[in-house]
Amino acid sequence: MAEESAEARAYRRGFRQKNKRDDYALDLFQEARAKLGTDAGRVGQILRELSRLYNPLIDAPVVDIATNGRIMALLEAGRPEDAATLLDDRYRLYAPIDDAERHEPGAPAV
Repeated sequence: MAEESAEARAYRRGFRQKNKRDDYALDLFQEARAKLGTDAGRVGQILRELSRLYNPLIDAPVVDIATNGRIMALLEAGRPEDAATLLDDRYRLYAPIDDAERHEPGAPAV
């Protein structure tokens, strides 16, 4: 079975979970993290989508344009680990770690 996109998962589930705000963005973060070292083009698409989503915790986009540019520059320079650090920083701003239902994009679910 082909890997299902974040958009398809969000559509299929219809955002019925109790945490409606974070479903789609968290899926996008997870997909971006998984593709950092292998598909910079898709990561760029994901970052653009995350820049269109709003993070009410910081009153700003989920991923701001400056961070998007830095992540892409790091990927172009062959530094996916540094790009992952920036992506994880934005993830933590969007989904604080103290929420037991959320997990880091690179970490196993609890």
